[in-house]
Amino acid sequence: MWKLAIAFVLGLTGAAMAEVKTAVVAGGCFWCVESDFEPVPGVIDVVSGYTGGNKANPTYKSHAGHYEAVKITYDSAVISYAELMAKFLRSVDVTDAGGQFCDRGDAYRTAIFVNDAEERAAAEAAVAEAEAVLGQQVVTPVLDAKLFWIAEDYHQDYYKGTGIILTRAGPKKQSNAYKFYRESCGRDARVQALWGNQAFSH
Repeated sequence: MWKLAIAFVLGLTGAAMAEVKTAVVAGGCFWCVESDFEPVPGVIDVVSGYTGGNKANPTYKSHAGHYEAVKITYDSAVISYAELMAKFLRSVDVTDAGGQFCDRGDAYRTAIFVNDAEERAAAEAAVAEAEAVLGQQVVTPVLDAKLFWIAEDYHQDYYKGTGIILTRAGPKKQSNAYKFYRESCGRDARVQALWGNQAFSH
């Protein structure tokens, strides 16, 4: 959000601000999707949250029916929705319908949430292209957008945290605990095995 504030202060209004759009995707652990997309040129902000379900005010401890998801705010003059979708599909295991990596269950499934016919067409084209590249069925659905609920503060920018977290390998600084979790979960290894030189992650 602070990036949006800076853009306003710097006078990036009018035509430039009209290019600011959002995309919502679910790719398993929202910490990891946030970490992957915040550094992408043209991405202004990434927020972790919950969507896709009917429960109001979901929380991390109670979000049955919802996906862990992120809302990506981006400058469409720099990166297009289609480009974001191509990167997203290459950052996850699109062949796994039961979750992602070590995180199992409905909350960790992949999905693309679309706001209109234009986004749906671009998302479905990206899925079809991914199937052609992989020669496998992509199980990531393209779904109509539902209300996006922002996750608790401690989930935002989790991968940058400086506090101390107790892990299976002992106490670690939060950013290092995140790296330990991501490696232990096998996320990057599986994406690399599936996508090869097209794999996308940070």
